[in-house]
Amino acid sequence: MNFKKKKIDDLNRLTIDEYKNQPKLPLIIILDNIRSKFNVGSIFRTADSFNIEKIYLCGITPCPPDREIEKTALGASESVSWQYESNTMNLIKTLKSQNYYLIGVEQTFNSTSAFDLPQNIPSPTALILGHEINGIDEKVLEMIDMAIEIPQWGTKHSLNVSVAAAIVMWELVKRNINIS
Repeated sequence: MNFKKKKIDDLNRLTIDEYKNQPKLPLIIILDNIRSKFNVGSIFRTADSFNIEKIYLCGITPCPPDREIEKTALGASESVSWQYESNTMNLIKTLKSQNYYLIGVEQTFNSTSAFDLPQNIPSPTALILGHEINGIDEKVLEMIDMAIEIPQWGTKHSLNVSVAAAIVMWELVKRNINIS
């Protein structure tokens, strides 16, 4: 078999305007006190690739425009809709009242393995990712509908938050959370 690399023109990339005007996956991402600008930028880039509806940057999470965010976002902070919210709990309460299904990426005693996610995740959905060291705030965890844990077999028991975000976004996309 012959594998030939695609060139940029072969990828048929959308313009920012085309991207903004296309229907989005009914999934929003909530970054709960993420410290690293590089992680934020990487999550923007992944959100762009999966056509995510919006990112909420909460608490101490840095916001664009920022040179370090852009270093990993590569322009995705301009294509993906985002909003800053100082208080994560206020946002969570608002989303809950709008019937969002809230999923936290966290290791808890009742987490669902990423291997065992149901086929049809309720929609609209909000995916919550927490602080790189402390994870999702305990008060936020009390409000979620599901916690997802990514199985790991090494000596470390955590993944970089941007890597975890990408894995879980992919798992949700695979389960087709009502893609329009």
